[in-house]
Amino acid sequence: MTHAEGLTIAAPSADHASVLTPDALAFVETLVRTFRPRALELLERRKQTQAQYDAGTLPEFLPETESVRTGDWTVAPIPKDLADRRVEITGPVDPKMIINALNSGANTFMADFEDSNAPTWTNLMVGQRALSEAVRRTLSFEDPARGKSYALRDEGLATLLVRPRGWHLPERHLLVDGLPATGGLVDFGLFFFHNAKELLARGSGPYFYLPKLQSHLEARLWNDVFVHAQDALGVPQGSIRATVLIETLPAAFEMDEILYELRDHSAGLNCGRWDYIFSYIKTLRNHAEYVLPDRGEVGMTQPFMAAYSNLVIKTCHRRGIHAMGGMAAQIPIKGDAAANDAALAKVTADKLREVQNGHDGTWVAHPALIPVARSVFDEHMPASNQIDKARDDVHADASALVAAPQGNRTEAGLRLNVRVGIQYLEAWLRGNGCVPLYNLMEDAATAEISRAQVWQWIKHGVDVGGSVVTAARLATVIDDEMKTIQAEVGDARFEEGKFPLARRLFESISTADTLEDFLTLPAYEHITTLA
Repeated sequence: MTHAEGLTIAAPSADHASVLTPDALAFVETLVRTFRPRALELLERRKQTQAQYDAGTLPEFLPETESVRTGDWTVAPIPKDLADRRVEITGPVDPKMIINALNSGANTFMADFEDSNAPTWTNLMVGQRALSEAVRRTLSFEDPARGKSYALRDEGLATLLVRPRGWHLPERHLLVDGLPATGGLVDFGLFFFHNAKELLARGSGPYFYLPKLQSHLEARLWNDVFVHAQDALGVPQGSIRATVLIETLPAAFEMDEILYELRDHSAGLNCGRWDYIFSYIKTLRNHAEYVLPDRGEVGMTQPFMAAYSNLVIKTCHRRGIHAMGGMAAQIPIKGDAAANDAALAKVTADKLREVQNGHDGTWVAHPALIPVARSVFDEHMPASNQIDKARDDVHADASALVAAPQGNRTEAGLRLNVRVGIQYLEAWLRGNGCVPLYNLMEDAATAEISRAQVWQWIKHGVDVGGSVVTAARLATVIDDEMKTIQAEVGDARFEEGKFPLARRLFESISTADTLEDFLTLPAYEHITTLA
């Protein structure tokens, strides 16, 4: 259905009229037409940079931007409702999740159109409508299956931030000049158009998280989008604030530059730890000396992870802005008090390390972890943040940022990667981007580690559990683990699901000659027809 010159919606739109208004579509159309060419150029630049890494070079600090790194500058002052971010909760944009997260007692809630959301057209449209209602405090949800009603409480709601999709993800349900729109511009554009002025009128603002950036040039593009959007709607410049996730290895070498590009719109940096591990594998995929141990052994105490986290803190505090910690992916373990206590102890230790190092807040995936994280930060960070805590002991060390992690590569680790990767893909193909598996909340980032690690072990002929991982061995392991999955989920659920397709996708991308940039790209081909 064509709604304006050059803009076509390739999906049912009648039920989403409140989101897809003519003015909103015209706004998005202009964003896409203006900025999509640069986004595509930057994606091509990523390929060129990766080719250099594949040929043997390693990431390094840019000599041409040394003046930015050594310069004496700070970002714009922090908005009042973003000063205290000690506990942030994240989750997809379905109405029930939005209500529970805003009511959760967390300081902020990141509503996610990216890693924890499968981008079916229905998910995107329902999410946009629900966020608009949440901004206006009218959102409610009826769950007939459970006989429960959900509504926003009158006060004490978390401050809302929104994460649009990364530059790499297209939106094939919305075409501009016959080509798929840029997914992030659609997500940002619709939310900003409908809610920016309302948020400002309520004493807040349009706040965002920016995912998957690999260079300061990609941050510059977002900043130009922000300037354009604010001018187009008559919103004061600087109203938008964005926290950038440092979740790619190349971005770790451009933190100062990223903050500088967004200095009038910055809300700091965040340690996107799971995507960062995935990016480490992807960036160094041709370098056999950087093969990772089991996923479970690659935590924040590994030297390359600690170096990155500490550099985020040093960089942000020097520039007068928040350095956010990473995600605690644990979820409550029902029926096993000892295991649950052990999981909570891990969360406590993780958050204690973060706050003592100087982070100004942290992420949790489940409301039950909010009291745990809050108690640690309350005890060790009595003020709203600790931006005044300089980390002069931290030095930008390129070798430390790529230091090879140590640990074991086991048969159990290989099999867990297979089970997690296939089950996550199966859920994503059904429209669910956030899945509890084996006492952790898995999203696209954690599933990326699982499939990329299997690819890396095959690529470099790694000995895992006493024998080399090959494509043939993987196929045998998958045969076994498909039976395990079926036993775990039950015959009915297995038969009605998308497990055969998930298996084919997982096996294909894990054994391909070249590591697929993102598993969601080939998987997206299978959901673009869903309403």
